[in-house]
Amino acid sequence: MTGPATIGAAQAEADTRRWLERAVIGLNLCPFAKAVHVKEQIHYAVYEPAEEPDLMDVLLAQAEELVALEAAVRDTTLLIAPNALPDFLDFNDFTARAERRLARAGFDGVLQLASFHPRFQFAGTEAEDIGNATNRAPYPTLHLLREDSVSRAVEAFPEAEEIFERNIERLEALGAEGWARLEVGPGSAKP
Repeated sequence: MTGPATIGAAQAEADTRRWLERAVIGLNLCPFAKAVHVKEQIHYAVYEPAEEPDLMDVLLAQAEELVALEAAVRDTTLLIAPNALPDFLDFNDFTARAERRLARAGFDGVLQLASFHPRFQFAGTEAEDIGNATNRAPYPTLHLLREDSVSRAVEAFPEAEEIFERNIERLEALGAEGWARLEVGPGSAKP
């Protein structure tokens, strides 16, 4: 008996780009994403193994690479793990450990870590709540952001603290069927 098919790097990146363009930018879930996307300042890295032991090292290497480059060249990194951490609680635990490791490695105040997962669920919500889609990506994804870039973006966007509430309203208006019509899940894009 064979296990689930392994998602390759090309498919994972294509699906993630589609999600970014159709959901994140298309629904304006993050008003800061379009500029870095258009300027091609987003780096997509894919961790293909199903086991996670090396994922932390890859994340730290991606953090090093990000800070070694000028923001104009690479402003942010999406580390996609299409075959690892399928369980959201395991992914959430890994994300907490990753934040601590990044801080110990000297990235505190330099980088932020955001997380996205196909089964993302905010505390106090039901799994099927459409509001969870604000943080749902086709695959487990760790997003490295530069603190300076985040600060500049927030300064330029006067109601930054209202983004989350607006996103929930937008998704509730869209509904689960509308979200499904975006076709931003695994295997939705042509690599």
